[in-house]
Amino acid sequence: MSLGYALRRIVEEYPLAKLDPPAGHPLAAVIRRGAPDELRQVLEAVEGTFLVKGSPGRGTHWAAVPWLAVFDPAVTTSATRGYYLVYLFPADRERVHLSLAQGTVAALREHGPRALEHLRASGDRLRQRLADFAGRLPLADLRLGTTGELPEGYEAAHILGLSYGLNDLADERRLREDLALGVEAYRALKSRGGLDA
Repeated sequence: MSLGYALRRIVEEYPLAKLDPPAGHPLAAVIRRGAPDELRQVLEAVEGTFLVKGSPGRGTHWAAVPWLAVFDPAVTTSATRGYYLVYLFPADRERVHLSLAQGTVAALREHGPRALEHLRASGDRLRQRLADFAGRLPLADLRLGTTGELPEGYEAAHILGLSYGLNDLADERRLREDLALGVEAYRALKSRGGLDA
């Protein structure tokens, strides 16, 4: 398997997989273990220590938007808080987004009904702080094609990134270069003060 193959498999198989419970499902295993293993191998070429996790959902429920994330343990070890790199799989199952994103759940807990507004305003400030990456990571407005607290939170929490059509996932070299660029932006944000205003 390669990273591109793992990403494409999630995109293509997720709609049918959701008809069965996630417990013991082969695609849930790909999201939790197979794809993270591929991502770890790609990250071996990038200096640093990273934690990689994938989530197809929780318990007996598939996620509306599954994800595969890269965490700098000095920043966060969870998608709930801080900021991190994440592959998000929109509901239309025609694309994959690589997003430098803010933790959504912590913002929802802290800001309640104003959380999305807070995340968008914070994202705007952080994009300005990372203006030198805007041309190389041009996706500034993320759409996941589904409603709900978490998908809408992921959209609002997005800072910058890239979007891939299914055919783009065959270009393993590009995926590796883009991931290295995402890590560079992640580190730049860390060195420029992180989420602090």
